[in-house]
Amino acid sequence: MTSLSTPPPATGERTAGQDSTPRRSRRAAVAAAAGTAIEYYEFGVYGYLAVVIGPHFFPDDDPTASLLATLAVFGSAFLMRPLGGIVLGRLGDRMGRKPVLILTVVGMGTATAAVGLLPTAETVGVAAPIGLLLVRLAQGFFAGGEVTGSATYLAESAPPGRRGFFGAFTPVGVALGGGTAALVAGVLSTVLTEQQLQDFGWRIPFLLSLPLIAVALLARNRLEDSEAFLTTKEEDATAKAPLTEVLTRYRGPVLKVTLLAIGSNCGYWVGLIFMNIYLTSELGYPKSSTFWIMGGISFFVACLMPLFGGLSDTWGRKKVITIGFTGYAVLVVPAMLVMGVGSFPLAVLAMIVLALPMPIVQSVTYPTYAEQFPTRVRYTGLSFSFNIGTIIGGGLTPYLATWLIATTGNLLAPGFLLMGAAAMALLTLRTVPESSKLELT
Repeated sequence: MTSLSTPPPATGERTAGQDSTPRRSRRAAVAAAAGTAIEYYEFGVYGYLAVVIGPHFFPDDDPTASLLATLAVFGSAFLMRPLGGIVLGRLGDRMGRKPVLILTVVGMGTATAAVGLLPTAETVGVAAPIGLLLVRLAQGFFAGGEVTGSATYLAESAPPGRRGFFGAFTPVGVALGGGTAALVAGVLSTVLTEQQLQDFGWRIPFLLSLPLIAVALLARNRLEDSEAFLTTKEEDATAKAPLTEVLTRYRGPVLKVTLLAIGSNCGYWVGLIFMNIYLTSELGYPKSSTFWIMGGISFFVACLMPLFGGLSDTWGRKKVITIGFTGYAVLVVPAMLVMGVGSFPLAVLAMIVLALPMPIVQSVTYPTYAEQFPTRVRYTGLSFSFNIGTIIGGGLTPYLATWLIATTGNLLAPGFLLMGAAAMALLTLRTVPESSKLELT
């Protein structure tokens, strides 16, 4: 059987997964989740502590202006992701998945730690926000090849008929990274005073990325490159110009993955990360309690992801993803209304309900993305299209959500934003062929 991509596979190209062993697949799942967790730990920490970080780099009498500037720099990292995806994706399609996955985890972790060492505007003036911007751009570059490389490797390493289950471990890393970020922020806001958090406490979560690098490297050094890539390389079937081939032969898959990625990223960044800002800055709920709740929800979501990933192997990818995006569209506005009634227990319950579509969408879209491209250009095709979607769905949405509230005065505006993204993803999904039973090429 052929892949979902329109052109046929190269002659003699062996299908992925036929030489995979359960042990190799489990090792790949652990390594993929560990590296992706570092990426989303950093992005999560920045998002959770944006209110604290803002005045240090963008001092302003208007807290909203300071927060918007901080979120703008947050979004700048996403602008570098397509470039990182192009460069690192090309390396991954030419040299192999493993060396690039090691490079991305070291680059991401090092850049994250550098944030914790930056001088503030009080010390060096305008050089402080410039330094923060440069570090964020470096983070975005390496992030552009991290989660997509993980999704590529897992899709190619999974046993036949279980790509959904094993592919779900990429978003498991996303949830674990974000959950760890929330818990670290919760611990710091609990054990430190507000002044201590402002003085030095905000640096600690970024410096904690250093031991995380060691854990991820230990896991990834034990990997072997995927059988699919090795076979392609042995047959001299690797793409000479992966991006050119993607943009000329696979424009349809690029567009579909981009639009789906906008929806899934908007669900993650608005449905979880922005909701932290919404609950604390807009509704006035306590920071420390909110951090703990967000961390707990992230770990709960991570536990559900392999379940829904495995379910998509049986039910089909499109059916499961449809349930997830429909859940976002239906639940987000009612959940935000409940959050705003002034009861923290009810706000927690509403947040849990709003998070339910997340493991469904996240766990199944990642293997679906990988199934749209053949082995010879999978890393590049997935990295380019996913990262374009991430700019819009992830980089812009926290800023846009905050700006919409400040401009319109309507606290529900971010909910309508998520509803629109979910509707667009549902329409796109109608054009995507079912891929759960197809072999990779």
